Amino acid sequence: MIKFSVMYPYAADARFDHDYYRDKHMPLIKALMGDACLSYTIDKGLGGGAPGTPPAYIAMCHVFSESLDAFQKAFGPHREEIRADVKNYTDIVPVVQISEVMVG
Repeated sequence: MIKFSVMYPYAADARFDHDYYRDKHMPLIKALMGDACLSYTIDKGLGGGAPGTPPAYIAMCHVFSESLDAFQKAFGPHREEIRADVKNYTDIVPVVQISEVMVG
């Protein structure tokens, strides 16, 4: 199993609409990917490691798929549509990582 993570670094002046992300963007990804998206999670950053510090990331999502090949085949054809929706909820340039899930 793989996990596709998109992480939005915290910045004091950044714009991020958590409601839109939860209610529109991520359901769009699930609908476009179909069964290749086994599940997804959304994280909202609350704070850093020390009390009173900001989170490293204002938000993150993690999309789980059976394999890298399954993910790429389902996500790839919709990449531009998904990217076009980003402007609706943020002005942050995300950090992306694909990982193999070792323990689930």
